Amino acid sequence: MILYTQIVWLFILAFPIASISWTATHEEVFKEPRMYCELRSKNSKTFIVRKFFYLFTCEYCFCHYVTILFLIFTKYILLFDDWRGFIIGGFSLVWITNIYISLLGLLKQDIKIDKTKITVLENAQKTIK
Repeated sequence: MILYTQIVWLFILAFPIASISWTATHEEVFKEPRMYCELRSKNSKTFIVRKFFYLFTCEYCFCHYVTILFLIFTKYILLFDDWRGFIIGGFSLVWITNIYISLLGLLKQDIKIDKTKITVLENAQKTIK
């Protein structure tokens, strides 16, 4: 694969990795399993069990494992055609994924602030009437 194609794949593959990582660690659909994992990550007696369950609560940690799955399924490599390409590609995917996740977090925060402002304005208008 030529370098240009590898770079395009890098930015495209990071989208589904970010989506899966964000959904599993933040969205309502996985709230109950995430709460269970949070409790186990804080209250388990052994270090390994605590760290295993923490994996499902941290988008940064979780995206490493999602990236590994994507590397296995897509056989994506970056720069080198051997194991070094998998490692460089993996860490590059994690880096781009976390940029996307950060941008998504900021966007969702702005949306929440806007919704709160609208609710406050609507309540203020109701009290004036």
